[in-house]
Amino acid sequence: MKLEFSPALQLAFDRGRLFAAGKQAAEVVPRDLLLGLLAEAEGTAVALLTRAGTDWPRLQAHLGLDTPLVSVESPDLPLHASLRVVMLQAGELAFHHGDDETIVTEHALLALLSINEGLREELEYFGLEFERMNRSIVGETGPPLVMAEPLNLQEPVEEAYTARILDASANRAREALRVLEDFTRFAMNDAFLSGQLKHLRHDLASALQLLPASLLLESRDTPGDVGTAISTEDEWQRPGLVSVAAANAKRLQESLRSLEEYGKVLHSEFAQSIEQIRYQTYTLERVLVRVHSACERLVGGQLYVLVTDGLCRASLVGTVKEAILGGAQIIQLREKGLDDRTLLARAREVREVVRSAGTLFIVNDRPDIARLADADGVHLGQDDMPIQEARRILGPDALIGVSTHNLEQVRRAVLDGANYLGVGPTFPSQTKEFEAFAGLEFVHQAFAETSLPAFAIGGIGLDNVAQVVAVGAGRIAVSHAICAAEDPRVVALKLRQALTVRA
Repeated sequence: MKLEFSPALQLAFDRGRLFAAGKQAAEVVPRDLLLGLLAEAEGTAVALLTRAGTDWPRLQAHLGLDTPLVSVESPDLPLHASLRVVMLQAGELAFHHGDDETIVTEHALLALLSINEGLREELEYFGLEFERMNRSIVGETGPPLVMAEPLNLQEPVEEAYTARILDASANRAREALRVLEDFTRFAMNDAFLSGQLKHLRHDLASALQLLPASLLLESRDTPGDVGTAISTEDEWQRPGLVSVAAANAKRLQESLRSLEEYGKVLHSEFAQSIEQIRYQTYTLERVLVRVHSACERLVGGQLYVLVTDGLCRASLVGTVKEAILGGAQIIQLREKGLDDRTLLARAREVREVVRSAGTLFIVNDRPDIARLADADGVHLGQDDMPIQEARRILGPDALIGVSTHNLEQVRRAVLDGANYLGVGPTFPSQTKEFEAFAGLEFVHQAFAETSLPAFAIGGIGLDNVAQVVAVGAGRIAVSHAICAAEDPRVVALKLRQALTVRA
């Protein structure tokens, strides 16, 4: 049996569509219907609320209903899925408590406030005694739990199928996010990435609140899901933790795509929210892969030496050789005042020494010189070329480091695709002037924030390296301490020993 709307309720729906159109919404939501029911100050809905203790003048002003609604033709906007659930409940009330098989204003109002807890609490703030209103409509027995015949506002089968797909996809997405968060938290010890994934979980939860929870839950049919009996051999094999994370990153993106596409059937705003979450997952997947790759490539890399010819007590090449013999694992050529021809020649000269020793070679500031010299990568300052542009020059496998001076720069460098970080300045430096010093506190914060390889830099030497190690730094970058040393090999060896205590 199909129950009809009373003329007053139909008018309330027309007004609700006007309110929805006024805010340029694509669908009529429960709040729009409430406004439509209360737009007529002398109507049944207002009378019911007033008798139930509501301070109508204050509520009227709060809802903006003290200004008459301009009467125009009602737009043909569809009902949001949550509002269709409300009207199913209203149909139950009408069937069991109505006189002529018609859904009237009080049925719609009671169903609306019974199901939508937010609207009910909002009205209770203005004095509404909900149970009092409930009793005035249905008496002491309360509304029935089951409807004899469902209210057929629209074809229910497709909606049920859509809800079932959304419920399954939402579960998969939540599960994948939790797996990824556990990986970054417990396997990587990465506070920043763990936080990013936690925020994504909350964003997903907020988006899902746009859908009627009862519709998704009631559509669930795990015993009847044919997919639970289908699996492949690969699903039960994971060669390591990284493969678990990689598989779940893909699972997350696939689930979000399904949520986005099928979500368009029920709620366009929901679909748009999911789209934005999906885009963020692509960035995080890239960051996860790059951080893991950088950790593997720089594993054990603790001592990073920056060399400048003019600062070296011995020759540049001799200093590099001695530093490597003392335990330096990364050499950076830092020459600010040379012309390009001379800089390239010097970079190639250092590259030959470093290559023969199996040590990594980085060029400061200049990705073009780094590529021509066949360096392993480039180091960029905050005012230098963006990481993305440097990678276009050097390719996907190059190491790109970034100098950072605060946590916001650390987080941005991680998301932008840096392979490692310079963290500082820690102390006053004899090779570079700084207006301010981030200090040991920043070093501590940066090493606690991310698992991306990071090197404390700035004025570090044998006299203070223990302070750096004490705040959690296991990697350092030095220049003057080795370049100006009488015996660079011995200084490098002692610095490595100090860092080994941390390791």
